Amino acid sequence: MTDRIRTLVATLHDELVAVRRDLHAHPEVAFTEVRTTRVLAERLRLAGLEPRLLPGTGLVVDVGEVAPGQGRIALRADIDALPLTDTCEQEFASTVDGVAHACGHDVHATVVLGAALVLAELDAEGQLARGVRCIFQPAEEIMTGGAPDVIAAGALDGVDEIYALHCDPKVDVGTVGTRIGPITAAADQISVTLGSTGGHTSRPHLTGDVVFALAQVVTQVPAVLGRRLDPRSGTNLTWGAVHAGDAHNAIPTTGVARGTLRCLDGRAWEHAASVLESAVGQVVAPYNVTAEVHHTRGVPPVENDEAATGRVESAARAVLGPRSVILTEQSLGGEDFAWYLTQVPGALARLGTRAPGGRSYDIHQGDLRVDEQAIDVGVALLARIAAGE
Repeated sequence: MTDRIRTLVATLHDELVAVRRDLHAHPEVAFTEVRTTRVLAERLRLAGLEPRLLPGTGLVVDVGEVAPGQGRIALRADIDALPLTDTCEQEFASTVDGVAHACGHDVHATVVLGAALVLAELDAEGQLARGVRCIFQPAEEIMTGGAPDVIAAGALDGVDEIYALHCDPKVDVGTVGTRIGPITAAADQISVTLGSTGGHTSRPHLTGDVVFALAQVVTQVPAVLGRRLDPRSGTNLTWGAVHAGDAHNAIPTTGVARGTLRCLDGRAWEHAASVLESAVGQVVAPYNVTAEVHHTRGVPPVENDEAATGRVESAARAVLGPRSVILTEQSLGGEDFAWYLTQVPGALARLGTRAPGGRSYDIHQGDLRVDEQAIDVGVALLARIAAGE
């Protein structure tokens, strides 16, 4: 089985590289992935498969039959790009101003497409023991992600486990990073708005000093969370924007701090909202200001199932060799694959995309480059996971 998968992947290499470059050159942001969906659907139809378009953008496609009492294995790819400028300086750089595949979703989509094509061939040869569903999901890059809409459209109906890969440009191609339990964090948006009547900076005692109170929120509330939530939960509140007033001698009437709340533990995440609001109220209580806390839920943490992670590792060692698996670090970044794992067990793994001995890149940067051998690696790995022993 492994040798057959390798052979099929090798025959698809040139085509899949071309698909990836085409997607990279024509990126589309969340919920506008019309061309991307069409390109993927047309290639799947050429293979004799019957993709089903999701409402808006994205699609799902089934490969193989489902045995009685058995559910499908799902493979998920995200297909949207980011609203930033492509500076990769390659011949297939983005042709769309201010939009770029800077998180590797062009690779993710190509890898799952390739896996579907390999699995379709295995099915035609009578070598696919389980039914597989490939999910090409829009809008991963926005809160709360496109996954809830995809789930609502029935993409997980009849599925009992799910897998995904995410590019890691700091890890060599041919290497897969895994971790049991939380691998990414819950990520929420936080906004705290303070108000008062305002006044002159010479008379702060006659009004609520919004600026001073906001400074206490910025510095003290993260510390309060660190004492009110289990420190093992990996909770982190970081501010990205703080604004109050425009004049050096006037106390403003309003001030706002905006940031993100991230957490590696799902139970702590559920509790964090009430703790946050209470902490803000207690911190500003002495300063005669009003406080409004807006907490926008983002995504839960991705918590990898132990058995599913073992399946990824076994498949990686089979197709890539005994030293292909490494323990990946936890990330406080958010990933909406987490929503699928609230419904069925599964695992997210890191796909190494760095050229051996080459430069490390970072995701969400316009100069991101990947070693395209990672496409073959990802296709072989997902096909092996889905095809089983």
